[in-house]
Amino acid sequence: MQLPLQTVNMLVGFICWVIISPLIPFISEDVNIPAEQVAIITAVPVILGSVLRIPLGYYANVIGARKVFIASFILLLFPIYYISNTSSHIDLLIGGFFLGIGGAMFSVGVTSLPKYYPKEKHGLINGIYGVGNIGTAIASFSAPVLAVQIGWQNTIRLLLVVLIVFIVINIFFGDRQEKLVKQPLFGQIKGIINNEKLWVISLWYFITFGSFVAFTVFLPNFLITNYGIDNVDAGIRTAGFIALATFIRPLGGFIGDKFDPLIALIFTFLGITIGGIILAFSPTFMLFSIGCLLVAATAGIGNGLVFKLVPQYFNKQAGIANGFVSMMGGLGGFFPPLILTLIHAITGQYAIGFMLLSQVALASLILAGWMFYQNKVSIAAKVFNSMGQGVLVTDEHGKITDINPRFTEITGYEADEVRGKNPSILQSGEQDPAYYSNMWDMLKREGIWQGEITNRKKNGELYRQWLNIKEVRSSEGEIERYVGTFSEID
Repeated sequence: MQLPLQTVNMLVGFICWVIISPLIPFISEDVNIPAEQVAIITAVPVILGSVLRIPLGYYANVIGARKVFIASFILLLFPIYYISNTSSHIDLLIGGFFLGIGGAMFSVGVTSLPKYYPKEKHGLINGIYGVGNIGTAIASFSAPVLAVQIGWQNTIRLLLVVLIVFIVINIFFGDRQEKLVKQPLFGQIKGIINNEKLWVISLWYFITFGSFVAFTVFLPNFLITNYGIDNVDAGIRTAGFIALATFIRPLGGFIGDKFDPLIALIFTFLGITIGGIILAFSPTFMLFSIGCLLVAATAGIGNGLVFKLVPQYFNKQAGIANGFVSMMGGLGGFFPPLILTLIHAITGQYAIGFMLLSQVALASLILAGWMFYQNKVSIAAKVFNSMGQGVLVTDEHGKITDINPRFTEITGYEADEVRGKNPSILQSGEQDPAYYSNMWDMLKREGIWQGEITNRKKNGELYRQWLNIKEVRSSEGEIERYVGTFSEID
């Protein structure tokens, strides 16, 4: 039952995290909020919600998700009560900062839940857990409606009751027997910080989850200001964006389980690139909606795909890696609203900001293609080095370019001793020149030769081997190299 419990935990945390954004139009009727402070107030909860993801992901492994969720809900009681009694925009900044605890809860589940399921289901499980993002949609949809009926202060105070209920639920139903992983925090950070894959994956989540969060906090005020729709309608439309990005997330995890997640990410970033371009050209409301929905769908799929990759590359440091990647995703939601506001202040429009989104997504697409290629090369290298037969590779002129470890075990020659030389250094003298002439005639005629041959090891010892030589041609039909594989005959 930990999957549904932790998913709903995150849902509640996310409602608290973004509660200010949909209520800003109502709060501003009672509290004087300078126009230039609106973007900062709605974005500031993202700061702590991002940075705290590292320690919360770590402690989810050390003390268990149950205790981390309970502590988080208790701590959230204070900023929720404080904001419900706010009298200035400074109070909103202070209280909003500590609402970030709710957003930081994300890293708890993505660290804890994979322990309960086999590796081939991790993408789907983290995708289902990610549905907890719907908390932002619930806040965007319900908060304005409730504020009309009972006022914005009482709308926020209702969350105090919800938090107390979930503290009790987690006390009784949280897993007390969760498998714990106790490793030094700084040791884990040191183990991942120099891995370039961490930074690439973090950039991807910065774009996918960052765009999700940025649009969540940015859309309500943007729709009201630029398209003249009312507060409730803006909340409903923002909730639609969030719902699409959230409910499609498990599909991203499922795709990551069934197919290569890097290939899927290439198509994901292509979608975000196209969506950003549509938004950049000051479209009609209909085109703007299409661009937003395209970003929502592809960002949601991307969110599911990214957390299929994290345990794949950082199995032993999953908690801290999840925290770091999710922190970068949260920060991806902090900066865009501020950048868009600044760009609008300078140029009078948002086009450059949306175009920037499309170009960063395009760069991410290229990085996904590069990593896919690197993985293929890495797999080929592992196969090459683990083969039970000796392997030597030559260029088209017959000069050795590479050997595998088994070649060294059999012959005694290291790679730097044979690279650039002719395989004739292995000849024993047991075969006459006509033997080698027939070998090359067959290679030229059929592209392959195999047979028994006696060669000499580095220490002078003669040995018999069964040798296969095959030519490798380019797509134009030109010989690029020769590959020889052999095994020693006792």
